[in-house]
Amino acid sequence: MSFAINANFEEILEPFGKESANFFLAAALYHAHKLSFATATSLAGLGFDDFAARLREHFGTGYLMEPDVIAEDIAIAKELTNR
Repeated sequence: MSFAINANFEEILEPFGKESANFFLAAALYHAHKLSFATATSLAGLGFDDFAARLREHFGTGYLMEPDVIAEDIAIAKELTNR
């Protein structure tokens, strides 16, 4: 299967660099909860910190913090503290 990018995107993406389409596609799929952070980072061809920095630059946030995941982490931390 082959995918083609709309040629009109080329002018928009050009200022962001040659591999910007990979970043924005990976970021969009990460924000849609279709990719893990690690997988999106790899597909974007960036390091962990660089991907997070670009997310902050373009989307205002690096890592997505979901309320239910945070609540679960807090509950696990409390359980471990009580042991």
